Amino acid sequence: MDYSFLIILLVAFAALWFMSSRTRKQQREMADLRTNLEVGDEVMTGSGLFGTVTAVEGDVVTLESTPGSETRWLRAAIARRVDPPVVDDVEEVVVEDDATDADDRDGVIDVPDDLSSLPPENPRRDDDTDRK
Repeated sequence: MDYSFLIILLVAFAALWFMSSRTRKQQREMADLRTNLEVGDEVMTGSGLFGTVTAVEGDVVTLESTPGSETRWLRAAIARRVDPPVVDDVEEVVVEDDATDADDRDGVIDVPDDLSSLPPENPRRDDDTDRK
């Protein structure tokens, strides 16, 4: 009896089982995320809308995307929880350059009043199509 067919069949079933186990794990994690939604969580929907959960009523979740703008979504539409951005407490230090011109100190910028300083534009012919 030839066992090579049985070995190939077992390898194929093992590969399918390993591929589907990862998918089942991801589905389980998403179900846990959706069941544990709380007011104040930052989330993103499947369509890419970011918002803060303001109310959870059964399968309906109310999100506030901008202050005063609330929309209702199905719980299944929530794709992931988003971590709020981290704000550093370090103050930004602005260093002024002392080597500026006298015109820049007065707030006056010297702007040429003609186009002579610009590079020449290539002339277009009427029979020419747009070329780059």
